[in-house]
Amino acid sequence: MRDLEFPISMPYFAPAAILPAKLPSTAEIESSQEILTERTAAKVVALGPHFVAKYGKGIDLEEGQTMIFVKQRAQVPVPTVYALYHEDGKNVIIMERIHGQTMEERWPTLTNAEKNLVATQLKECLRRMRSIMLMNGDGYGYSSLNGKPLRDSLFLTCTANRDGSLRYEYEGPFKTEADLNDAIIRKCKASEAMRGKAMFYENALHDVFCTHPPVLTHGDLQRKNIMVRMGSQGEVAITILDWEIAGWYPSYWEYAQAIVACGLFEDDWHHYVDRFLDPYRNEYAWLHMLQNELW
Repeated sequence: MRDLEFPISMPYFAPAAILPAKLPSTAEIESSQEILTERTAAKVVALGPHFVAKYGKGIDLEEGQTMIFVKQRAQVPVPTVYALYHEDGKNVIIMERIHGQTMEERWPTLTNAEKNLVATQLKECLRRMRSIMLMNGDGYGYSSLNGKPLRDSLFLTCTANRDGSLRYEYEGPFKTEADLNDAIIRKCKASEAMRGKAMFYENALHDVFCTHPPVLTHGDLQRKNIMVRMGSQGEVAITILDWEIAGWYPSYWEYAQAIVACGLFEDDWHHYVDRFLDPYRNEYAWLHMLQNELW
């Protein structure tokens, strides 16, 4: 299945018929005391039983657009997006509040049968995502929605303006995997920590990272970004959160980053990652080594 661009007029407000209640105002969002997460220039808050809002200068409205795309085109369980807009220097995403627990909280108490159900559901979600190829008019295969740059920090660049201030931008889109590799190599060359090894990666990466087609990728598929609700009859329902770095990455990317996120491998989560994602163990090892040396 091949899709064209997916433009959404901004600001975006969902039809009133699907709203569970009146949308909160920006003032109500900023005064919320139920803070779910907070980092520099970005905050996530809950507002009553129906809404969650992400807002701040560090929020990209493209995340909300991607969620709408994934829900409509791939029919993957994501929170419904109710509003996307810019106000008072901040971007705001208002979405459905998903009740339940994160997989990080729930995983230790799941039975093996329940873990298998979770893996089966995730595998189906990813199958649907992988069936969607997005090609814009210029034929860029590796990009975020609508042919925009990839938003993984590996593609974030920093350049100095004439006045000495710094400008941060994401690289991309990329027509080929080789172009994407070149962006990673530039990141290595720009890193003080990588000064002695950048040439090694320049010689090696094109041999290691090759023949991987672009596939729709969440990019941060770890347990804290998966909500789970357990039914009284043993049913399991999942919802995938946090689509801020999603896009069309090389096919190894989802697996490699999911295994990187396993950290110290303190439980059996990695075993189930191998069940819902095709393993790319060599690519994981290289990407993990590279990221460790960059950061």
